Amino acid sequence: MEILSNGLGLSAVVFLPIISALLILFIPKPYESVIKGVALLSSVVTFILSILVLLEFDFSKASQLQLGSKATWIESINANYEIGIDGISLPLLVLSTFISVLAIIYSLEHLPEPKSPKGFLALILVLETGMNGTFVALDLILFFVFFEIVLLPMYFMIGIWGDKTIRSVSGLKKEIETRLYASIKFFVFTLFGSAFMLLGFLGLYYRGNKTFSIPELIEIGSTGAFTGTFATLVFAVLFLGFAVKVPMWPLHTWLPDAHTAAPTVGSVLLAAILLKLGSYGFIRIAIPILPEQAKAWAPAIAILSAIGIIYGSLACLAQTDLKRLIAFSSVGHMGFVMLGIASLTSVGINAAIIGMVAHGVITGLLFFLTGSMSHTYHTRDMGRLGGNMKLLPKTGALLGFTAMASLGLPGLAGFWGEFMALLGAYNPLQGLNIVIFRSSMVAGAIGTVLTAGYLLWMLQRVNLGEPADEWKDKELHDADNYELAAWIPLVILTVLIGIFPKLIFGATNDAVVDLIFKAFGG
Repeated sequence: MEILSNGLGLSAVVFLPIISALLILFIPKPYESVIKGVALLSSVVTFILSILVLLEFDFSKASQLQLGSKATWIESINANYEIGIDGISLPLLVLSTFISVLAIIYSLEHLPEPKSPKGFLALILVLETGMNGTFVALDLILFFVFFEIVLLPMYFMIGIWGDKTIRSVSGLKKEIETRLYASIKFFVFTLFGSAFMLLGFLGLYYRGNKTFSIPELIEIGSTGAFTGTFATLVFAVLFLGFAVKVPMWPLHTWLPDAHTAAPTVGSVLLAAILLKLGSYGFIRIAIPILPEQAKAWAPAIAILSAIGIIYGSLACLAQTDLKRLIAFSSVGHMGFVMLGIASLTSVGINAAIIGMVAHGVITGLLFFLTGSMSHTYHTRDMGRLGGNMKLLPKTGALLGFTAMASLGLPGLAGFWGEFMALLGAYNPLQGLNIVIFRSSMVAGAIGTVLTAGYLLWMLQRVNLGEPADEWKDKELHDADNYELAAWIPLVILTVLIGIFPKLIFGATNDAVVDLIFKAFGG
């Protein structure tokens, strides 16, 4: 299809949501049904366009950048509008458009307070443009712009529609609304990381023949042009920028607060897509452009990933808030993703990509379920939520299924990322410290046991047992059609990826093998 091959298709996937968001702003507030219709139509059309991109993509050439275009943007600094996809970015782009549709379907009847569909739905669409753009950008400045676009919508989503409860902040010696504290912390942490990342991009620009083109910088980097102290410092600042977004331990502390305070859809988008921007940055930019530094930093990244896996699991065992437990679980799951990346092998990086997709699907569904239960019970305290299977059988059954997927049950999507990340850590790239990686693998294996422990413990407290007396005389509503329409596709995808992992590996494997060969010669 000509419209796809010249880059118009990818451009439409990126910019249709933000154009629709601007259109929504001009629709008078009383026309609520029109606002919702425009938002839903925009997200559905964007998803359909991403499917057309998927169908047009040549999987026999998955290692090559396809369906893109390049045009002059800021000529004075040689920054271009350069976009394209390969087997690494394709699954993440489709995931982004898919989750955005489900988020808007859920929001049609479950808007958080204050109920303002105009502002809330417009923010989701702006967020979608930032997410989609990050996965197709092939110019560092363009990547940075899209990477940062997601910052403001999520900040306002948490700060305006987030949790209004008052919390005591010992460091500030005052009380503050949870949503304000979490939104500021999210903004400061991610802006801090992005500032360092931009410094790294500028360093690559001046040492890389004054180009921001990612493919050109990869070619330059593969010749060994970036070496010495310069390369070490650039990788360090890129590490900070991407690690904050992942987030890796110990840069993770903004995540539990942001998830706990965010509205349901905000948590879903944050877990399903936004956390993947950092790990994608490692694969797309840091490793192929600076391969020798990636090898030097790999053992440290493996150690931090292993700590994150164990820490996230132990933190989950200490939680009483259901949503906060799931938030801490993301620290552990993304630890597996980063452990796979740190191995610098095709097995490990394939594991990281399928782990990103699986985490997006599974944890996104967990946050949907948790948000719905919180709306029904008006509490997230697991001590009060016993007997959920009797009170809300549909929601309870889905919670049980999703927890099994999250703990890595074979046959479901969560299994492949964890299992293959451990395989990658057992046999890392030749020349890496085998003791560190195999020790990290052991820590990761212990983490899988702890993950099963906290998820089964959560199910025992929330789903099983008899309902508390406070719920016996209350009319509780189980999942409605809008909720099921947002949840069932994620259930189906969890099963499909678990049984047919080639759905992901069919796109990623050749691209990952090519990346490893060009960076490390095998």
